[in-house]
Amino acid sequence: FLIGLVASGTRPSAPSDQMPLRPGSARTEPGTLGAFSPSGPTPVGATVDFASVAARVNAAVVNIDAAVRGDDKARPTPRYRAGDDPWSPREGSGSGFIIDPAGFILTNYHVVEGADRITVTLSDSRVLTATVVGVDPAIDVALLQVTVRDQLPAITFGDSDKLRVGEWVCAIGNPLGYVHSVTVGVVSFIGRKIFDPSLDAFIQTDAAISFGNSGGPLIDAQGRVVGITTAVSAQASNIGFAIPISQITAVLPQLREHGRVARGYLGVGLTGLTAVLQRALALGPDHGALVQHVSPDTPAERAGLRTYDVITRADGVAIRSDEDLIRYISARPPGALATLEIWREGGTRSLPVKLTERPLVESARTRAARQNRAVRPAVSREQGPLGFTVKDLDQATMARQALPPTLEGVIIVDVDPAGPARLARVRAGHILLEINRRRITTAAEYLAVVGALKPGEVVAILIYDQLADQRVIAAIVVDPPS
Repeated sequence: FLIGLVASGTRPSAPSDQMPLRPGSARTEPGTLGAFSPSGPTPVGATVDFASVAARVNAAVVNIDAAVRGDDKARPTPRYRAGDDPWSPREGSGSGFIIDPAGFILTNYHVVEGADRITVTLSDSRVLTATVVGVDPAIDVALLQVTVRDQLPAITFGDSDKLRVGEWVCAIGNPLGYVHSVTVGVVSFIGRKIFDPSLDAFIQTDAAISFGNSGGPLIDAQGRVVGITTAVSAQASNIGFAIPISQITAVLPQLREHGRVARGYLGVGLTGLTAVLQRALALGPDHGALVQHVSPDTPAERAGLRTYDVITRADGVAIRSDEDLIRYISARPPGALATLEIWREGGTRSLPVKLTERPLVESARTRAARQNRAVRPAVSREQGPLGFTVKDLDQATMARQALPPTLEGVIIVDVDPAGPARLARVRAGHILLEINRRRITTAAEYLAVVGALKPGEVVAILIYDQLADQRVIAAIVVDPPS
């Protein structure tokens, strides 16, 4: 089952002609960074109207496109390869949702991991470049921001701690490039452990989740986000997983202020104290976190914790299970002093322990991305604000590519795979004919025109695609100077 789990955000975006739907412009009350509005379960007998929920929330859901330079190993997950060029774009598509009208967006870390360029498409079709504010690989969350002059529609936070198994939820995202798709199901399980037993507490749902849904919201019947859709089972069509929103809101202040999350760390392996274990080990307490393993050179070892100790309280707070202790310690800052009350060999005692920072275990895919970043080709300054270079179109090139003899323009010879022309699907070999209706017949004319462009300006280009034997109009947002 675990082998069959896959992240749900790695397929390419579909061409624009496959995305005819556009959401309404309804606005919602925003969530706030670091806090969330309390929510309760759907009242018994209440009508669940997800049509109204989708109409209200859709405007806050965005499409996220991530591009990376370099070979396939630089990406943590399978990417779509455009053409046969080994340095061509590796495309990734995922979802996200706006949590603050100022342009803050939540998504999955695996959607943007290692990306050289992140673009966000809003519900009104605006395409904006996003910056990464903070990431938390431990729970697979990333906080992005786009710069806008107006206030964006933002989603309202719910309380995932109040979810119940069987409660109705819906997922909104961009599965397989079909933007703003809405699926409905129920909460199948709460607190599912999948990847990291110490931190995972996934919401399992049977609402359909597919590639491209990653980073999108899981929403309750009142239209409040209760999770981020993150993974699916490759072995079943009705098993998906979402990160609880309460787990995310707990780290949002750190993401925004520091760009990363520092968690307290004890250095023990724990398990829940069951009635069977209590009887077999002749333990006194009927609740607590049972120590299975103490890692060397950790706060736990230095404090004197041992296997078979039962931790029943932390700083006076009752510990009912191993998950209680994990949540409590993780919420404490590194360097904090915690007092643990333990049961050992028929008696209780207190142990002071100074926490360190929880180490981030580097995955194989993250390590490959980091190592391969050094061998990616540098971005040529000559590519300019549109992200491509051109040269004069001579008779030999026209004959070799069997171009129409009356064609006048310049040939595109080099395209930055993570540059601004990426979403316009500009490729090497295309013939650039016009920029903003101005004919371009020489490379010198091209340089003169692009040299006068301003950062953030939107330009329209007319290109000839010899493979399709047709002219194509595309829009490009000018990059700021590097």
